[in-house]
Formats: sequence, structure tokens, C-alpha cells
Amino acid sequence: MNDPWITLRQFTQARIAQGRAGCSLPTAALLEFQLAHAAARDAVHQVWDVAAFAEGLESMDLEPLVLATPVVSRAQYLQRPDWGRCLAPDSREQLMASKQSAIDVALIVSNGLSSAALDAHGLPLLGAIADAYLASNLRLGPVCLVPNGRVALADEIGELLNARLAVIIVGERPGLSAADSLGIYLTYAPQAGNTDAERNCISNIRPPAGLNYSAAASKLVYLSKQALQLGFSGIALKDDMPAQWLTEIGGAELLNKL
Repeated sequence: MNDPWITLRQFTQARIAQGRAGCSLPTAALLEFQLAHAAARDAVHQVWDVAAFAEGLESMDLEPLVLATPVVSRAQYLQRPDWGRCLAPDSREQLMASKQSAIDVALIVSNGLSSAALDAHGLPLLGAIADAYLASNLRLGPVCLVPNGRVALADEIGELLNARLAVIIVGERPGLSAADSLGIYLTYAPQAGNTDAERNCISNIRPPAGLNYSAAASKLVYLSKQALQLGFSGIALKDDMPAQWLTEIGGAELLNKL
């Protein structure tokens, strides 16, 4: 007799249809769980090589700007999330002295809760995003690289750069089926004091198991244009992108499985 749960496993990395050995999990399933748990912990505590990332951006003709939060260690980052939401005083002065002007989009990158996600997907995702914004005639400032940052950090940076939009690419909290997922958060009119209700999120960017780079960039540019046209982002900004958009950027194979 065929188990329908086995069939469903092809559509998800979630732990379903694990089987059993007596009243416990099979050894293979237990070892896979322990491996995933270790990968999640490693993703959080792994140190992000910012210098190498900046070199990668320069090779793509993108301008990196390395900044810092007051956080000095990964342990402190986990214990003081509020410190990850603001710039260190020296970085704040550095950004104010950069004298950027006429920026549509402030791009910020941080390892967040998964340095592994940035190492795996950060540079190709940024390449796709930069190309998509360029094709849409939206002006970008320097790509701000900020280790140990939180999502709300984009508000301060975007405000200091006088940007119309702030976009932060950040490593998402690892789960037991995905330790290398990136998220993108978009905020219109960034300023200190904005709440999460004023942001739009694109998550689970981790091809081939999640959203691919072209799809994420396409969705981001669409939401950016809508935010600029309507004058708001967050829960008030509805995603009305045409239903066929995924097939147009290479998602047909995924849709055919559903």
C-alpha cells in the first residue's frame, strides 16, 4: 500500500514521512535531524568575511561601504538585538560625511542570523538586484555592508543617505530544514522609529530549494516601483504582481510539480 506522505516529500524539505523504528525514529532520520541542528547553529555563529564580500562587489562594479553596529561578537548580537538596529557612532559619522545625494534605493547587506546564507547566495543575489534596478532606471547608492545588523538598521542608514527606499538583505533565522536562507526587507521613506508594519518582506531566497535570484530581484523591483508610485510600503502595499510572473523568470519547473 502506497503511503501518500511519501509522495508529499518531493514538494517540501519539512520533516514529514520520517518513518519509525518501534516507538522511535529510524537511525537515519535521527542523524539527519542532528546534522540539520548542527548546521543551523553553525550558520548563526559563523563569522562573515566582510572583506572578501566587498572584493566580490568591486569585481561586479558595485561600490561597497563597510559600516558597523555597536555589536562586537556573535554572542552579544544574540543577547542585545537592540544594538543590531543602530550604527556605531564612527559609522554614523562616516555615512554622514559620504554626502550621497539623489538616491532612490539604499542597499544594505548584513549577515543577520545566518552568515552561511550570505556566503552562499549574497553576491549572485546582489548582482541580479543591481541589474534589475539599473534596467528600471532607479538610482543606487553604495552597498552598505554591516556585520551583525538587524532589519530595522535599514531605517537609520536609509535616512542618513536621504534615500527614497531602504532595502536590506539579511540572513534569516536558520530552521531545521533551511540554514542558508536570505530575506529582503523593503521600506519606503526610511526613518528612525518605523515599525515592521511599514516593511515588505521577500523571504526564502535560496535556490534551488527556495526562491531563485531572478525571481527575488523581479519581485523586489516590482514592489519598489509600487511603493514609489503610491507613497507607502508595508501592510498597506498589496502585492498585485501578475500571477504568471514566476513562470516568466524561470519558475515553471517548480509550478509543474504543484
